[in-house]
Amino acid sequence: MTQPVHEGTSDDAGEGYTETYAADHGRFVVVPAAYVFLLRTGSSCGRTKVLLQLRTGTGYMDDHWAAAAAGHVERGEDAVTAARREALEEIGVTDLDLEFATSMQRTRHDLAIDERIDFFFTARSWSGEPSIVEAAKAADLRWFALDELPDPVVPHERVVLEALRDGTIEPYTTFGF
Repeated sequence: MTQPVHEGTSDDAGEGYTETYAADHGRFVVVPAAYVFLLRTGSSCGRTKVLLQLRTGTGYMDDHWAAAAAGHVERGEDAVTAARREALEEIGVTDLDLEFATSMQRTRHDLAIDERIDFFFTARSWSGEPSIVEAAKAADLRWFALDELPDPVVPHERVVLEALRDGTIEPYTTFGF
């Protein structure tokens, strides 16, 4: 008998997919990630600022500005827990008052297996002073006004930042379609 890929729980109405079913019907694997944009209002100018890191040594979008904290959701972890973990691991902050901003379905047509679901959160309060914790992955960490973003910013993250700036953020967004 083939073992279920997903074991049901008392809250789960389904039986779960078997390994055979997944192998026969699976088209691709969706990779989930969580992003945290720390926001603050500048005391002198009243403009909203976002904390971004300059990626380096990661093999993905190096030399681009990106969310100060972001990463893949790990097995058995929900997106909120992943966002909190990434914030601690990457910038050393805890007790984030997370607010859901949007989910983004993302694809690359040149790589059929590259299907993503990204969960974006903002936080206006947290404990600790943000700093670079993983120096091998971040060359810089700076505050930027949302209306004066640096160049280049990771393209799909720029879409979210511009929607935050413009007040047009929707619960569901897409990129690459």
